[in-house]
Amino acid sequence: MGIAESTLDELPSDAEEQLRHGEQQLELSGRRLRRLPSAVCALSRLEKLYVSGTGLRELPEEIEELRELRILALDFNKLERLPDGLCRLPRLTRLYLGGNRLLALPNDFAQLQSLRCLWIEGNFLRRFPRPLLRLVALQSLQMGDNRLRALPAELPRMTGLRGLWLYGNRFEVFPPALLRMGRLHILDLDRNRLGGFPDLHPLRSLMAERDEPVPRPPPRRPARAFEDEEEEDLLIGGGSRALGPPGDSLRALEASPGLGT
Repeated sequence: MGIAESTLDELPSDAEEQLRHGEQQLELSGRRLRRLPSAVCALSRLEKLYVSGTGLRELPEEIEELRELRILALDFNKLERLPDGLCRLPRLTRLYLGGNRLLALPNDFAQLQSLRCLWIEGNFLRRFPRPLLRLVALQSLQMGDNRLRALPAELPRMTGLRGLWLYGNRFEVFPPALLRMGRLHILDLDRNRLGGFPDLHPLRSLMAERDEPVPRPPPRRPARAFEDEEEEDLLIGGGSRALGPPGDSLRALEASPGLGT
């Protein structure tokens, strides 16, 4: 079977070679995997796991055994739900779930208190997942291309949030809760159905850079080539921020160079 399609229990044939070089990282992206091989969950020292674009339909509860995992990429798969076991990864700081079929997040998702970066764009979320409100340390939240129409009044509880991407949703009115998010450095509301904007001066961290030259837009997907500290700085606050012209959309643009697609 090899790369074409692994069994539910086997590690891919090159996994041992990947792990031999010291860094606890496993790259399974691009393979055909309906389910994560159970042997992966036995790699208790694993720190980075990339399973992007594999056709993955489910995750085993045993994923909670990856207690050292810091980065987990599950984007561009066919996941309709997440197991509660994923919510019990104490060191997880970055989670990529974009391009799946998720309608909601588990209630236990709030246990991911180490999470700093969550990308969940391109799913089927109709309501803002309330477990996220308890992730006060979350700094970067990418929720573009979902089906959101409103945001909860409690959103300002997320005091650590610095970047919020909401492009391509179904907002018809500017969400009032955003006006109490004065610490945001990035706010993207492009491609919604907004008829206008209120006075945006309460968004002081965005408005502070209003007179700067308008840089290129923020990336839709971070590259993996960066060191952790550098990548985090680029995602949540490195470089200046500037608001684009408020004619028909509000969008915070990013000046920091280097992130790929």
